Amino acid sequence: MADKHTIVLMQPSPNKSSRTFVDYNSVDKAIDGICNDFERRLRELNPQLRSITYDIGDLYSWIDNMPDLSALVFEKQIMAYIPCGKEWIKSKAFTHLRRLADQAGR
Repeated sequence: MADKHTIVLMQPSPNKSSRTFVDYNSVDKAIDGICNDFERRLRELNPQLRSITYDIGDLYSWIDNMPDLSALVFEKQIMAYIPCGKEWIKSKAFTHLRRLADQAGR
């Protein structure tokens, strides 16, 4: 999955004009991009804090409360994009953040 082209579709506010997309060269980069968007939003909401910490529940709430968030992952065998929803994104985010925590703990 690491090298599958991925398009993230998001609508961060109820306003439909906030719809946007970002494409990534891999699922890992797409999930990292989603986590970075969340962290950027936390910094915007808390500019007075020097460091931001959060747990997976905070990220899940942000994902769940976003009006629209999904991904399209390219599958070479069928030459098509497979749609993936919020639950898939949350699962991949959990694995991604756990891997980063494991690397930091070494």
